[in-house]
Amino acid sequence: MDWLRDHLWETWLAVAVLLGIAEMFSLDLFLAMLAIGALAGMVTALAGAPLVVQALVAAGVSVATLGFVRPTLAKRLHGGPDLPLFTDRLVGESAIVTAEISGHAPGRVRLSGEIWTAEARDKDVLLTPGDPVEVVEIRGATAIVAPTSPPAIGSGEPADPTPYHPDNDR
Repeated sequence: MDWLRDHLWETWLAVAVLLGIAEMFSLDLFLAMLAIGALAGMVTALAGAPLVVQALVAAGVSVATLGFVRPTLAKRLHGGPDLPLFTDRLVGESAIVTAEISGHAPGRVRLSGEIWTAEARDKDVLLTPGDPVEVVEIRGATAIVAPTSPPAIGSGEPADPTPYHPDNDR
């Protein structure tokens, strides 16, 4: 016990190192704040303060860092730029109609190399195979599309002069 009393700063340092190592496994920033408190206790021990003062300083610094430093660090470390993920990245992409889309029945579009079920944003529009469209929304597994050029209304003819053939979907 005399060794501990004579080497308090080393004890505080060992506690800080152990808390730092434990923090690497938890990644919650809680143990890191306690380690900072232990380092403050170590500095107080080096200054020659009694054990009670060292413990009070370590506890005070730990509570202060938990209350003021940790929330800011956690917000900064766990936050980041908003990245469009999954289907959100498809909004605004161009697609080609592969199966007729009308206000009454969904059709299909080729979007980013895949065939998607699609509905027209405007229910009075008829989109025929070959029409270029733009994705305006994704609802579940259905792309909501709008024509990028005036659609063929009721003509049944594709807007693209190249005739549509189902084998082109492969």
